[in-house]
Amino acid sequence: METTLREQLNKLLDAYSHVYDIDRDVPVGDVVYPAMATYYLRDENYLISKQHVLSAVEQHEYLYFYLTDHLSTEDLQKHIDLTKQAGLALVHPHKEHMFSNVGLVVLANTIAPEAKQLIRRTRFRKNYKLTLHGWTEYQLAAMETSTNCFFSNPAGRGARKNLESNFAPQKTKKGVKK
Repeated sequence: METTLREQLNKLLDAYSHVYDIDRDVPVGDVVYPAMATYYLRDENYLISKQHVLSAVEQHEYLYFYLTDHLSTEDLQKHIDLTKQAGLALVHPHKEHMFSNVGLVVLANTIAPEAKQLIRRTRFRKNYKLTLHGWTEYQLAAMETSTNCFFSNPAGRGARKNLESNFAPQKTKKGVKK
């Protein structure tokens, strides 16, 4: 029995929901994304008590999810631009800000060959005050459900690994069944 894109999204969001806050039906411009995952971590080091903070760092991540039957280059570029702009609007750098990553995860039945190349070569990095106030990178990962193939840009390697761990066929070692 073949699963639908919506069912696959729900399975993926279950995996993300352990660490991320999940929002459904997120409007960005004229597009409504089926989901958005938000991650926030603050780590502090103290000197004797919590009133004396030696150092603190904050990490943020904003991932948008998109479902489509066929992903064309024009469609992908439109969603990259939309999510990058919306994600950068959520970034507020300051001296304790380490990074805020913005990303797009695409589940598509088919992906055009040109779109696969666009996924691999998409790069964006923005430094704030020479990285003293952190940085932002754009993560992009996609799964072609018809062939069970996974693609990502260098910054989106973690999102691709999450896709693979949830949807790739389980490999068995020689003599060991899983």
